[in-house]
Amino acid sequence: MRTNGGKISKPSWPKVMARKWLNIPIKGDEFHSDYSPKYETGRRKSCSDQDRYVVVPDDFSDRCTLMGETTHRQSCGMEPPTVTDDPNLKMFVGTWNVGGKSPQDNLNLREWLKSPTPADVYVLGFQEIVPLNAGNVLGAEDKGPAAKWLSLIREALNKNDPGQLDQQGKPRLSFSDLLSLEDELSSADFERLLNLNPASTSSGENSPTSPVMCQWKGNSPMQGNRYCLSASKQMVGIFMCVWVRADLCRHISNTKVSCVGRGIMGYLGNKGSISISMTLHRTTFCFVCAHLTSGEKEGDEMRRNTDVMEILKKTRFSHSCRTKGQLLPPNSILDHDKVIWLGDLNYRLAAACCGDTHELLKKHDWQALLEKDQLRIEQQAGRVFKGWEEGRIYFAPTYKYLANSDHYVAQSSKSRDKRRTPAWCDRILWKGEGLKQMSYVRGESKFSDHRPVSSLFSVWLDLADKKKLNSCMLKSSAKVQAEELLLLTEPKAA
Repeated sequence: MRTNGGKISKPSWPKVMARKWLNIPIKGDEFHSDYSPKYETGRRKSCSDQDRYVVVPDDFSDRCTLMGETTHRQSCGMEPPTVTDDPNLKMFVGTWNVGGKSPQDNLNLREWLKSPTPADVYVLGFQEIVPLNAGNVLGAEDKGPAAKWLSLIREALNKNDPGQLDQQGKPRLSFSDLLSLEDELSSADFERLLNLNPASTSSGENSPTSPVMCQWKGNSPMQGNRYCLSASKQMVGIFMCVWVRADLCRHISNTKVSCVGRGIMGYLGNKGSISISMTLHRTTFCFVCAHLTSGEKEGDEMRRNTDVMEILKKTRFSHSCRTKGQLLPPNSILDHDKVIWLGDLNYRLAAACCGDTHELLKKHDWQALLEKDQLRIEQQAGRVFKGWEEGRIYFAPTYKYLANSDHYVAQSSKSRDKRRTPAWCDRILWKGEGLKQMSYVRGESKFSDHRPVSSLFSVWLDLADKKKLNSCMLKSSAKVQAEELLLLTEPKAA
C-alpha cells in the first residue's frame, strides 16, 4: 500500500493482476496476529484494531521474557500463564469449504468447534471464502469475509469457554512451580503465597496438585480472552488461522507462512495451499491448508497428486540468519517434527463405484464406499501421501449437498452436468511422531454444499531440551507471577 494525503490507498487492480499473471509474490510472507507490534523487528504494515498486520520475529518468545513478562502479557491482553509440566496438549483441527458465501453475524460455529475435551490449539482452514470468479482470482483479494470469519471464531472460542481455569475462573500457578521459587523468596512471602491457596482450607492443603490462584491487572481490549490469534493468512479463497490458549503465546516462536498457487496456469491462487510454520516450545509444527484440483473425470486424481507434490516441493519458509546456539528453523514442510494437512483435497470415488453408490448410501455402508475412495487408492499405491496417516472414517461423504439441505445433489439433480457423485473431499491427514488422533468427525451445518470436518489430536511435546536450556526463563516467568500476587496482596498503609 502507499499513502496519499494521509490516506491509505489499495494497490491498483491492474498492478495486482500483472503481478499475479507474472507469478510475482504479493506479501506472501506476511500474516495477521494478535501479538503486539511493539516486539517486532520484521517488515510490517501499520496496524489497527480492525486490521492487525504483523510479522512476528523469530525470537519473539525469548525476547518477551527478557524484556519483562508482565509488560508484554498486559500489552497482548493475555491471562497469566498456566504453568504445567505435562507436555501433552490437545489440538483441534478443522476444515470447511464454505462455497464462496460470506457468513452472517448470527452464524453459530460452536457445533463445528466443539470437542470431547477443551483444546489448547485450534487450527482452522477454509476454502472458497470468496467466490472463485475472475475478479477475486486475478484482482485484489476481498478481505471482508476473512474478517467476518475471524470475528465469529473469536467469539465462539472465547464465549463461555471453561478452558482450564479454576472454579472461580482464574488462571493457575502450579504448586511445584512455586516450590522452585522458595530459595528466591523470603520465608514470609513464601508462607503468604501458600496461605493464599484457596485449597488450603480443604484436605488438599499445600499438596502438589493444589493451585495457587493468581490475579491479574490490566484494561486491554482483549482482556479475558482465553484464545489469541497466533497467525492467519488468506490466498484468494483459501484461508487459514491458528488460535492458541493465551498462556501458550509466549512459548511460540519462528512463525512463518508460505503460499503456493496451483490454479489457473498452474500458479494462480484459486487452487493451492497456505502453510503456517511455528515452533511451540522446542517442537516444530507445519499446518497445510490445501484446495486441490476439482473434477471427477478419469485422470483428475493424478492432477491432484501433482498438486500435492508441487506444494511439498515449492513451500519454503524464509528465516533470518540464526544466532549462535539457536536451532535452524525448518525450511520445508517435511522438515518439521509434526505436520498436519487439511483441506478440500477433492479426491472422489472411482468411476467403477458409481453404479451402486445410491444403494450403499442408503445402507450407510461407508466402508464399502471407501474402498473406491481415490485418496486411499492413490495412497496405497504409493503415488501420494506416502507415509502419512489418516484416521478411520465413520461419517457420511461430505460433498456435494444441495443448499440448506440434507440431500446430495446426485440424489436430486436432473442435469447430468450438475450431478456430482458424493465423496469425501474434505480430509485431515498427519505425519510425525507424538500425534494421536482422538476423534475424526464431520459437522452438520447446511451453510454450504460441503460439510465441515474436524479432528482432535493429543500432541506430545519434547520438552527435555527446553527444560535444560530455558529453566531460567521458566523460573523467571513464575517469579513474575509470584511478585505480582505479592504486590496485589500487600497490606495497605493506614
